[in-house]
Amino acid sequence: MATTADIRTGLIIKLENSLYSVVEFGQNKTARAAAKVWAKLKGVDNSRSIEHTWNSGDTIFPVRIEKKAFQYLYKDDTGYNFMDNETFEQIAMPENAIDAPQFLKEGQEVSVQINTETDQYMAVELPDKIVVLVTYSEPGVKGDTATRTLKPATVETGATVMVPLFVDEGELIRVNTKNGEYIERVKA
Repeated sequence: MATTADIRTGLIIKLENSLYSVVEFGQNKTARAAAKVWAKLKGVDNSRSIEHTWNSGDTIFPVRIEKKAFQYLYKDDTGYNFMDNETFEQIAMPENAIDAPQFLKEGQEVSVQINTETDQYMAVELPDKIVVLVTYSEPGVKGDTATRTLKPATVETGATVMVPLFVDEGELIRVNTKNGEYIERVKA
């Protein structure tokens, strides 16, 4: 049996007949009352985001999930289509089930979370860092490097990323998919 001591970021729990992923959590301790555990939760099977508070030591109901490697194929009117790398089975996922759909590119490997109790596909996670090609970027102004000035650049997936002035069209860059920030240039 799991308790509030087992709460961690990314844990999926069952609460009020819905599944929620823990985004952030913490404890509130006071001198007079018992400690409380709070969590910001994002709906996995719904689009709600809520905050919930438990007494320290209360029982929670985590859902066991499994991560499986899939390959992104294409997007159509049914959603984003992925293929299982082992069985070649294809599935379609809605946009709200993907953590960073703007960075998906064909042939990219992703992790799909599967609820082991119901064998339901729950969410798609991209790798933390990906390499993309800059397809459009305004030229930087020479001599303007004293401060960390950024400019918008469009990458091959269609997303816009803020990059330093020295990054030009045709260059490969590494991007953090969790926050959409530029990390570094990549040598080809």
